[in-house]
Amino acid sequence: MIAQSKLPVMTPTEYLKWEENQPIKHEYINGRVYAMTGGTIPHNDVALNLASALKNHLRGKGCKVQMADSKVGISEKGPFHYPDVMVSCDQRDRQARQVI
Repeated sequence: MIAQSKLPVMTPTEYLKWEENQPIKHEYINGRVYAMTGGTIPHNDVALNLASALKNHLRGKGCKVQMADSKVGISEKGPFHYPDVMVSCDQRDRQARQVI
């Protein structure tokens, strides 16, 4: 869930630099920044079950399953999201430290 943005419009570079120092996660969509709100226990259970099933299914296939703390950039200009579960089979993503 995303909370309403009250911050000024930012460039992707401004967002990435700004978010490094924030105590909570934020998503970036069309220049706007939105604080991520907490989920529920059932929601987390579903995400964990899905991630576990994907990890088992993809074992040995060169893919990696990530969970909610992995920031995904759709392009260098955004948007940037924190999906509950994601899969990447791109070897370049294995070197990523902040954005996949």
